[in-house]
Amino acid sequence: MSAGLDFLLEIGTEEIPDWMIPSAVAQLQKLELFGAVSQVDATPRRLVVQASGVIERTPDQTQIVKGPPLTAGEKAAAGFARKQGVELSAMTKAGDYWELTKVVPGRSVRELLAESLPAAVLGLQWPKTMYWELTGARFIRPIRWIVALLGNEVIPFEIAGVRSGSTTRGHRKLGSSFIPVTTANYESELRRNFVILSSEERRKKIEKETAALGAKPDAGLLETLTFITEYPTAIRGDFDPAYLELPAEVLTTVMRHHQKYFSVESAPGKLAPHFVAVMNTSGDPDGLVKKGNERVLKARFNDARFFWNVDQHKKLADRVEDLSHVTFHAKLGSYLEKTKRVVELVKKLKGDENAQRAALLSKADLPTEMVKEFTDLQGIVGGLYAQAQGETEAVWRAIYDHYKPLSMEDSIPATLDGQIVALADKLDTLQQCFRIGLVPTGSKDPFALRRAAQGVVKILVEGKLYYELDDLVEGDLRAFLIERVQHYFREVRGFKYDEVNAVLASRTGTLADVEDRVTALAAVRPTENFEPLAASFKRIRNILKQAAFDPESWLLDVQLLEAGPERNLYDDFIRAKSEASGRTYVQALEAIASIRPNVDTFFDKVLVNAKDENVRSNRLAFLHAILTEFSTIADFSELVTAGENK
Repeated sequence: MSAGLDFLLEIGTEEIPDWMIPSAVAQLQKLELFGAVSQVDATPRRLVVQASGVIERTPDQTQIVKGPPLTAGEKAAAGFARKQGVELSAMTKAGDYWELTKVVPGRSVRELLAESLPAAVLGLQWPKTMYWELTGARFIRPIRWIVALLGNEVIPFEIAGVRSGSTTRGHRKLGSSFIPVTTANYESELRRNFVILSSEERRKKIEKETAALGAKPDAGLLETLTFITEYPTAIRGDFDPAYLELPAEVLTTVMRHHQKYFSVESAPGKLAPHFVAVMNTSGDPDGLVKKGNERVLKARFNDARFFWNVDQHKKLADRVEDLSHVTFHAKLGSYLEKTKRVVELVKKLKGDENAQRAALLSKADLPTEMVKEFTDLQGIVGGLYAQAQGETEAVWRAIYDHYKPLSMEDSIPATLDGQIVALADKLDTLQQCFRIGLVPTGSKDPFALRRAAQGVVKILVEGKLYYELDDLVEGDLRAFLIERVQHYFREVRGFKYDEVNAVLASRTGTLADVEDRVTALAAVRPTENFEPLAASFKRIRNILKQAAFDPESWLLDVQLLEAGPERNLYDDFIRAKSEASGRTYVQALEAIASIRPNVDTFFDKVLVNAKDENVRSNRLAFLHAILTEFSTIADFSELVTAGENK
């Protein structure tokens, strides 16, 4: 049996933005290669798919084509046969119909790929695309060359005026612009021309070399540099120690976000006057690249020092009124109006004078020169300026942290004042955007409201704040936040979806309490009695629903309970109720689960739908009392039990 053919597809382009490349790689991994497993990789200038064992031809296929009914006669069958290109003798009778068995010959995979690859390439989804020539074909960046090989042959097709072939290009500066390749020597030829195709190899090279030069690890920057280089090489540079007088946050932002440099520390949390840069070249023997990077960084640090000094001429408190000229949203007014709303929210949240002062100053850094130049530092600059201008530590730390958390991986503000200000800021954004109809739909969320809502949830849970969700939000916004609560506990904390649903169906309360209840539920659920009891609770709920029982219509009369299983369950119910009272949620759930044997016996021996109307109503009231009393932690009927699909 043939081992199949090797396949190579390379789409050569102008530099693709680094953050878009991983998504394109993931999409190309789904490319149909007739059963062959592909290997996909990329650099800034090329997207590459390789595979081995690709079949040369698709197999012949047998098709059964249903013809006219026998009752239509041979004339109709002969007409059908002519349309199929065969004689009537090729037709057979199958049941009440004529039938034709056809063999459809297989096709050359090279031909099939020539037909399918252009659409597959142009079908890649990008955040935005461009066109650059007359056909109007759109792609993330202009396509400059295409390599497409199956075995030793070119797969012939054309995209945007570029014909496929067997020549690639090396590194833009160090390599050749015309490199004939085969599927066998493709990667080695690229390497000879200073292109490391493997993103994992580039990543490890950067990681090893930067670590050797003392760089502080930075996973995000490492990923960026992996996809903006084809032949990465690390170098270490220096800057004047006098710049260390500026806050480390400013210096690291300039180095990381603006120059893509790693910072270097002399001790944990203490910057050293050095940086590590990653070049897209093989080396810097004369130190020219090092000197160039040092010169650029010096200019950026001078800018930062100038902005810091200029901004100190006007205190944050004096900048608050300037926010009237900074638009929050066209329909929602200025940041001054937002600031006033946030201050009022902080008061409603019982924030102290420090929290209220921090809320007042929280956006006052937006008009500063530093934030205008380094927008990533908003909030942080406000906190640093507040510290430099004599605000209390409680105030400046709250300002510094109030944009946190920026993601589910980020920490919440470190202080209670910071948590209250951050909570108020995010709640105001959500409330106001929902008020004017700016509700996220599908994948569209231009105002990052999901992130704001996730921040609210994370602060409420991890800060263990006592605010009840229903006191903070209502209506559509409440439903939106509940979705984020479910996402947080399922995807971030790893609880099962039905456990989260069961707790939320019982009551919401504070999210810290939700955390305690779902944690307890997950702990007790695997015990022997718990899931069978949950199944019984479903049964109780269904019985009450089918009976349309109104709890206001009948109060439980203990005297009507019959001796034996019914009275035994009642006594057990009272015992478990007493044991659960005032105990931890785990202990309470264990106490509830302990009534399971008597619940089982009750349903085995007692007829709920008794003939006597009073007895029947009393038993329904009894079941309702059990369900109500023991559903304050979680609604157990929401749990998916063994043998049940939900």
